[in-house]
Amino acid sequence: MMSTDRILRRFPKGAFAVIAWAALYGVAWGAPQEVASGVVLDTLVAEALRANPQVRSIRAQWEASREGPAQQRALPNPTLAYSGMDRVNGGNWPNTEEKRFMLEQEFPWFGKRGLRGELAAKEAETRQSEYGVTERDLIQMVKESYFELYGVQRALSIIRAEEEVLERMESVATTKYSTGEVSQQDALKAQAEISMLRGRIYDLEQQEVTLKAKINQLLARRADAPLGLAITPPDDGFDVGLETLLAIANERRPEIKVAEAGIERGQAERDMMKKEFYPDYRLGLEYRNFSAGDDMLMFTVGIDLPIWRGKYKAGVHQAEKMIESAVADKKAAETRAAFDVRDAQFKVLTSRRTLDLYENVLVPQAQARFDASEAGYRTGRVDFLDLLESERFLLDARIMVAMAEGNVGVQAALLERAIGTDLKTTVGPEGDRE
Repeated sequence: MMSTDRILRRFPKGAFAVIAWAALYGVAWGAPQEVASGVVLDTLVAEALRANPQVRSIRAQWEASREGPAQQRALPNPTLAYSGMDRVNGGNWPNTEEKRFMLEQEFPWFGKRGLRGELAAKEAETRQSEYGVTERDLIQMVKESYFELYGVQRALSIIRAEEEVLERMESVATTKYSTGEVSQQDALKAQAEISMLRGRIYDLEQQEVTLKAKINQLLARRADAPLGLAITPPDDGFDVGLETLLAIANERRPEIKVAEAGIERGQAERDMMKKEFYPDYRLGLEYRNFSAGDDMLMFTVGIDLPIWRGKYKAGVHQAEKMIESAVADKKAAETRAAFDVRDAQFKVLTSRRTLDLYENVLVPQAQARFDASEAGYRTGRVDFLDLLESERFLLDARIMVAMAEGNVGVQAALLERAIGTDLKTTVGPEGDRE
């Protein structure tokens, strides 16, 4: 990169020196203010995960389901009963004056409580994986909106700086018109170009407001809550092979984990239904008190009679079909993950190549064209319209760089959603898995 002094020496002193400097370094204008009020991506993601109501709801459901295994493994409450029989005056009832105290505890057949607890645990795992799906969706939406905002705000910075350039170009044209070197048309063309540029600013400002409102919504804030400038650049410092990404997706993608938990839950349900063929039993203790003084203590045993075996067979068959469904769901999730990973990886690579093309080829070409037009206009060999077109082409190229940089972040966010985890926490800078 050439120093400012070297650039200024390439142009005559005066307005065109300012124009050339601004055309090359317009992006940097206002940078200190952006950094001072910047918003860091990781901070937004953490706040979204903490405050987003949908995530909080799913997380509460998951945490509630974790209490299920303890409830299912517990024994049913015992029963305590009292009965008494006294003589009724004037009646023919025997005068036994008997009193009974009965305590009874029901016990599920051996292994049933463990299987019910396991089934509840698998249900909790399913809820956890569903929470993971919601969490990854939220992270993707925050990152996607953030990097879209990143590109829009940088484009705005470029255009606002370019507006000052055009105003200086208008001043130069007006000066040349006052000396009779050019016609009034040059100044009018510059004024029209400034008006068009302001229209682009209004359009980008509208996009900025919409994106800020969307991010605030994800963070459970008011739509008009203050939100500064996006300053976290897209992280494209690692290149990960497709096979590695597919392996990560198979391990981390929450939709696959939901299907796996569904298979295990169906297996636990099937095993539990097979246990229903065996009877539950009850153990009891009964104490009888008679008026004659002869007390009695009895031990009681009771069992259920699972004679309606058809419903248990239907339960086993239902569980097997649920397993079959969950296996199909897992296959569909794996297939979908493979497509999403391949598609997202290709889009990330394409976005990087596009950014490289714009930065290293298109912008230098546009700058060279502008330099040639500026020199030609200064010597009278090129009209002002050609200079404006060259300026517009350079501006468009620089805006394309800004938007392409934001798109790299957007595509990286989609790739992270495809594999089900953050890339930077899963792979090293050289693409090696941690």
